[in-house]
Amino acid sequence: MTSLLVLGGCRSGKSRYAQEWCEAVSGGRLAYIATAQAFDTEMEERIARHRGERGSRWLTIDAPMDLPTALSEAAGQADAILIDCLTLWLTNLMLAVADIAAARAALAQAVAACPVPVALVANEVGLGIVPDNALARRFRDEAGWLNQQMAAQCEQVVFLAAGLPLNLKS
Repeated sequence: MTSLLVLGGCRSGKSRYAQEWCEAVSGGRLAYIATAQAFDTEMEERIARHRGERGSRWLTIDAPMDLPTALSEAAGQADAILIDCLTLWLTNLMLAVADIAAARAALAQAVAACPVPVALVANEVGLGIVPDNALARRFRDEAGWLNQQMAAQCEQVVFLAAGLPLNLKS
């Protein structure tokens, strides 16, 4: 089935692009799998704003950790799925001291098996300076490996900068 990876920096337009893609590929039900967790008021407000912007056509599924299961379950409820975002998911995995390589492999398998179009959103974090501490360097490396594996898995890959898409793979 059709799959899309949308990469870019913060506030580059990734989520909007992925949402519009899902809406264009499906005239039916849509599922949004959210990986964010609200640990403070600002994040609670951000999540509420995003839910309101999506509207009633979208079913929201909170899945901060188990994306493969959430994707499988959403495929039975929706005609297209948006996962936003892989970078927050990676953060959640690292905080839980999870097996990230196994989680990446399970997600790649779930994307490959998904019977409906799926869009994945991720931040590109490797364009800046080398972080000054081991944890930040590990996060940057893990994010790079995750993005590479999802890019290899997905049929389409788009990079966004300033709201402008650059097709990397189609």
